[in-house]
Amino acid sequence: MDYDMLVIGSGPSGRRAAVQSAKLGKSVLVVDRGRRLGGVSVHTGTIPSKTLRETVLNLSGWRERGFYGRGYRVKQDISVGDLIERLHKTLDHEVEVLQHQFMRNTVKSARAAVKFLGPNRVSLTSDNGDYSEVGFANALVAVGTIPHRPHDVPFDKTRVFDSDEMLELDRLPRTLTVIGGGVIGVEYATIFSALDVPVTLVEPRNSILDFVDREIVDDFIHQMRDRGMTIRLGSAVKEIRSKPEAAEVELADGRTIRSEVLLYAAGRTGNVGSLGLDVVGIEADSRGRIKVDPQTFQTSVPNIYAAGDVIGFPSLASTSMEQGRVAACHAFGVTLQPPPETFPYGIYAVPEISTVGQSEEQVRQSGGAYEVGVARFRETSRGHIMGVDTGFLKLLFSIETRRLLGAHIVGEGATELIHIGQAVINLGGTVDFFVNNTFNYPTLAEAYKIAGLDAWNRMGR
Repeated sequence: MDYDMLVIGSGPSGRRAAVQSAKLGKSVLVVDRGRRLGGVSVHTGTIPSKTLRETVLNLSGWRERGFYGRGYRVKQDISVGDLIERLHKTLDHEVEVLQHQFMRNTVKSARAAVKFLGPNRVSLTSDNGDYSEVGFANALVAVGTIPHRPHDVPFDKTRVFDSDEMLELDRLPRTLTVIGGGVIGVEYATIFSALDVPVTLVEPRNSILDFVDREIVDDFIHQMRDRGMTIRLGSAVKEIRSKPEAAEVELADGRTIRSEVLLYAAGRTGNVGSLGLDVVGIEADSRGRIKVDPQTFQTSVPNIYAAGDVIGFPSLASTSMEQGRVAACHAFGVTLQPPPETFPYGIYAVPEISTVGQSEEQVRQSGGAYEVGVARFRETSRGHIMGVDTGFLKLLFSIETRRLLGAHIVGEGATELIHIGQAVINLGGTVDFFVNNTFNYPTLAEAYKIAGLDAWNRMGR
């Protein structure tokens, strides 16, 4: 059978492309080789790690420790079972919603491994060996990524784990070492730290989260160290060893770190290995990423598109969804408005980080005069009510145009609060918006008013 749109992978970009194509009246087949629909996002990535984070914050009483002290706990002995119970409920619900969405929109799905036979044909091979072929007018490669697993790292799921395997721990580790200061490494390191597990974070480079405003990162690192985490920046890893009693990391400077469990989270690789892209002339780079036109998401073969993590940065579920929708619209000749240049990043660490627009480093490089407004959450009444004694909001304004250039938040609720800054930036708003508007009181969002006034008082009228 032939389809108007073949979608390979059912993660955020694949699902959005499939539904958008169906809404345009096209026949759609989604093929995924996973046991259930949802892709990495639902089963090993976005949803599980965020569910784990929420469960940890609730059961540990982390959010209330500002009031009741660092020894406060809601549940004294938190087990992996407590964490997994909520995880499975959430994942079941996500899959159910996705299946219903496909059913409502007459999107067909199949579980199989896909291999390109040509620019308009693929083979499908199921787990039990059933073979079939399918034709397509357009295809979207949305296969996502898998953890980068270097050959010299002794992954064994006993002492040394990758980020997918961390969800299969049979008990909480007494101590944890995390290799990699990217988003995934930082999220898992801080989540386990919130459970009072002693954590050491190792990053070979001299900084973490390079795309985030430095002042935000500095505060984040201070908060991590303040609660007892060990952070080794600029520490190259010489060797990782899995021993019966512990995982050992030997650093290039001669130091050795021992812990019960080690998480290796240094990058991810495009999941393109078995697709047969070479048959149609599409090349992936050394990390399995596919190059696309950034406006249309077309690959070097015009009727084959790629979207989501497999095309590289920013590798966010939110941007992946939009990429899938744009690819589907382009494939069927629907003209879209160009998207806004700025979109928010959310890092679901403990504490959260979220950022939109330009960092102070980028504003400084552009050469224009600017002013900064800052509001600390402890200055807000809502912060006092919640027991929040850390975290802040930082706004950057152009002195010439008075427009908001960037908004950056570290602290409770950052990923929700950032959308106010996003709206103001994309609508061309100025510092006067924050000064003249009334915000609900008491809220953390009131920090925007405080930060706006902070900058306004120094900018002149």
